[in-house]
Amino acid sequence: METYNLGMRIERRRTTRDRGQGAPMRATENRVSDMRLSVARAAARARRDRRGRGLRSPLLPQGVPAWRSKSDEFDAVALEAFAEIDAHWHDQLSGLDVAVDEIPRLLPRDPETVQWPDEVTADGAVPLARLMPAGVDVHGAPTRAQIILFRRPLESRAKKGEDLLDLVHEVLVQQVATHLGLDEDIIDRGPE
Repeated sequence: METYNLGMRIERRRTTRDRGQGAPMRATENRVSDMRLSVARAAARARRDRRGRGLRSPLLPQGVPAWRSKSDEFDAVALEAFAEIDAHWHDQLSGLDVAVDEIPRLLPRDPETVQWPDEVTADGAVPLARLMPAGVDVHGAPTRAQIILFRRPLESRAKKGEDLLDLVHEVLVQQVATHLGLDEDIIDRGPE
C-alpha cells in the first residue's frame, strides 16, 4: 500500500502488486520510484515532441474546474469536513490519521445478514468508513490510529457537493466518536 500525504492528516491509499496490503513504502523505494518516474517522464516528453515543434500543452488549464480530478475534489471535501471536528477536538485527535481509499477491501460473506463491528460505518452491506486502531504492523513498527474513508461508496450516496460534505461529516463524527469512546452528539457539539 503506498501512502501519499495530501495535507493536514489526510492520506490517499493505493494498492500495489509488489507489496502486500498495508505494507509501508520505504524511503529507498520512494527514491527508486522517483528515478523511474523521471526517466518515464523524459521518455514521454520525447514521444510528445515527435516533430520538433515543442511540447503539447495540457488539455485543460489549471484554472478550469474540470482540471481537478474527482479524487482531488473528494480530498478537499474530506479535509473540510474533518477540519470542523479537528477544531474542537485537536488535542484528543493528535494521534489519529484520516485516509481515503477508493473502495472497501472488506466485504461481507452474506450481504443479507451482515453485522458490522463498531469500527465500521456502513450503509447496509456496503462499508463507508473504517476505524483502524493503533497497533503494530507486520514488521513490528508501531502504527497510528486511522480512519479510512471509502470514496466511491460515499460519492454514490451523495449526488451534490453539499450532500457529500454533510455525509462525510456525519461519517467522520461516527468514527471519531468510536475512536474517543464518546457519544456522537458530544463530538458534533464539541467539548464544553
